[in-house]
Amino acid sequence: MSDAHIGGAAVPPVEPVLGSEVAPTVEAAPAETPAASSVPVLCPACGTVNDPDAKYCEECGTQLGDLVEVSTAPEAGETEAVAEQNEATSSTSAPRRACVYCGGSIADDGYCELCGKPAQSERDHWQEAPAAWVGGVCDRGIRHEINEDAMALAADPQPGEFAVLVVCDGVSSTPGSDKASLAAARAATAHLAAGRETDVADGHGDELAQARWSDRMLEAGERSSAAIYEAIGELAARTNPPSCTFAAAVIDGPLVVVGGVGDSRVYWIADSGKSRQLTTDDSWSQEMMAHGMSRQQAESAPQAHSITRWLGADSPHEVPHVVPTYPTGAGWILVCSDGLWNYCSDADDLAELVHRVVGLVGSNPVQVASSLVDWANEQGGQDNITAVLARFDSVVPTPAQPA
Repeated sequence: MSDAHIGGAAVPPVEPVLGSEVAPTVEAAPAETPAASSVPVLCPACGTVNDPDAKYCEECGTQLGDLVEVSTAPEAGETEAVAEQNEATSSTSAPRRACVYCGGSIADDGYCELCGKPAQSERDHWQEAPAAWVGGVCDRGIRHEINEDAMALAADPQPGEFAVLVVCDGVSSTPGSDKASLAAARAATAHLAAGRETDVADGHGDELAQARWSDRMLEAGERSSAAIYEAIGELAARTNPPSCTFAAAVIDGPLVVVGGVGDSRVYWIADSGKSRQLTTDDSWSQEMMAHGMSRQQAESAPQAHSITRWLGADSPHEVPHVVPTYPTGAGWILVCSDGLWNYCSDADDLAELVHRVVGLVGSNPVQVASSLVDWANEQGGQDNITAVLARFDSVVPTPAQPA
């Protein structure tokens, strides 16, 4: 996620609690009959019920030894104390999630019984695939406790026909930016996707497509800003209100129109030939590169992720930069947050990574996006990570220079 507006201070990431502690085991009632050997075994870390002969938990991998055996009813002749113990064991037989921080069990109140941290939410990791040729993954990463990234997608079933890809990255120095990013992404996608239906009904010719979608992209920025105001409510009056970046791509046949505010990016990843970054960042590092500083120096500086434009109540300028283009050949449209490109910024380097991933997992967009997210987490996962891809197989002559 973008660390801060220019002049703001980023909220330092909270270190996750590392370790392999598990919930303490409870001694089971001694087996009195040979039938006890067929009793299922309860994992002490996540609560999963495993087969009687299982050595490791099939859900979380915890080694299973002399652990709790799950009994569903007292046997005849059991003492009252043993019956009560088995009843307590039975009440925990339902699978319980393991804590992502320490491996402990998540209690009914939603907090880990060992470290006390809240359970992982649905927002922490999710994927979308509106069509077989379009998909994305949004992930909390390793170091941040909440996911302030968001994505929203739309696509026609026919590959290459029409798609909308939007990624928004909440500014981490402004609490509540997770709400801002999700509201902005969904509002922009809804507006851009509705443009497809309107334009088809109006019957506009291809010669007007660039101007039509460019206007629509500008309107999407406005709709996103309005959605942020509605989502954050009274937080809009704060000195430092919730805000986010904005990166979007519309694929309409051979035409691709991109828009951006902040430092989330859209890339063209060519199967062969030159790949390129289609958006231009609104950031301190981009300004430094414009003045001659090398990419490596600018993007590794402490101020690198301070953005100069964003969407939100205190934004000085919310209008997206809009660029129409006609990619030639086959490749990928990639929309991502800085949680990914921060580890692989240059378009050719990122293309090499995508090609390597495709060689390993195939060309399913969700699988490719998931592998890119995994790779970013392997590099340290210091930020939220979002990767959205659309397969682009059109081979068309490049038309006149876009307006």
